Amino acid sequence: MLIRIGYDLLFEVPSPVPTILKLYLHPSQLPNVKKSEQLKIEPDTCVEEFIDDFGNRAGRLVLPAGHVRLWNEAEISNGGQPDAVNPNAQQLPVQELPIEVLPYLFGSRYCEVDRLSEIAWNLFSQTPTGWARVQAICDWVHVNIRFGYEYARPTKTAYDVYTERTGVCRDFMHLAIAFCRCLHIPARYATGYLGDIGIPPQPLPMDFSAWFEVYLDNRWYVFDARHNVPRIGRILMARGRDAVDVALTTSFGRVNLEKFKVWSDEITEIPSLQPSVTLLKLED
Repeated sequence: MLIRIGYDLLFEVPSPVPTILKLYLHPSQLPNVKKSEQLKIEPDTCVEEFIDDFGNRAGRLVLPAGHVRLWNEAEISNGGQPDAVNPNAQQLPVQELPIEVLPYLFGSRYCEVDRLSEIAWNLFSQTPTGWARVQAICDWVHVNIRFGYEYARPTKTAYDVYTERTGVCRDFMHLAIAFCRCLHIPARYATGYLGDIGIPPQPLPMDFSAWFEVYLDNRWYVFDARHNVPRIGRILMARGRDAVDVALTTSFGRVNLEKFKVWSDEITEIPSLQPSVTLLKLED
């Protein structure tokens, strides 16, 4: 399967603003890229690229005053298989977890393990450990939290989502991540592209998507508390402890978003047509 991905963003910038971008494909995706990303900034602006502490590609620049457009597009191959499902995957004891996984057990800016720990144990302590417990968390969040863009706000935490019972996709993931960490299951936040591939067309405009990953049986598995079904065509951009670590843009000053367009579409390959050939038999 070949997928075309990209975005077109327009900002109104009152005065020059230092900004960090995480609008690139994750390095793990690069072997599958068939048409490389071409980040374009209008007016032309120098970008210093680097890899952050979580292994994400990032860029640093100063957005000039005025209207600034960021545009990017790429084509990437995808196996066309839904998210892996392994109901037998087991939870590892904390003392057996790899050192690099331990940070994903702790509380973070949007995932308050301390405030949600007792709640999590009351809700899920009777469920089997491992995959079944994570799925029980996803089921609970999926059923009990109401989705709506009008419920979004930048300060909303997992505890807020639990008490208000509303949110956007990142809020669903923050609550599920926090519950997992409360139950000693390493969980990390992920963001990227997720088009309407393999499902009926959705009435909402295309957006970047959030999901999360949990560490079971010595590997990471994808879960999605908002959709709560295995999906086809996830394209990873960044991972971190929560949305702070994977923010698509972080500006150190005022910036107004005026246009936001994202696409992630399967490319239908059209077989090449071979010209027909007629053989004429010459009579003697």
